[in-house]
Amino acid sequence: QVSLVESGGGLVQAGGSLRLTCAVSGRSVTSYAMGWYRQTPEKQREWVASIASGSAARYTDSVRGRFTISRDNAKNTIYLQMNNLNLEDAALYYCRYSDSTSVYWGQGTQVTVSS
Repeated sequence: QVSLVESGGGLVQAGGSLRLTCAVSGRSVTSYAMGWYRQTPEKQREWVASIASGSAARYTDSVRGRFTISRDNAKNTIYLQMNNLNLEDAALYYCRYSDSTSVYWGQGTQVTVSS
């Protein structure tokens, strides 16, 4: 059974920081790519960042330089460090695991940014 559990969301003022955590069970975070996505009621779910099995990280343009994706192999966990948050970053953030045959999603963690 594969499980992805996100945590770390919350309310933060613009310019502040949050660190999201995705704890994975049933699959190794080092096997394939892991990613973070986000969704608002007004937009489709969009890709935010991903980290490959070789630790290469990629980011969507709007977060590059502010967000950092990382992985703790011993804890089978990935993180998303989010700095200098702005109002457009407010969303429900999801963790995603994908391999050659399957895709798994967590339940999401809400990030709210106040002005």
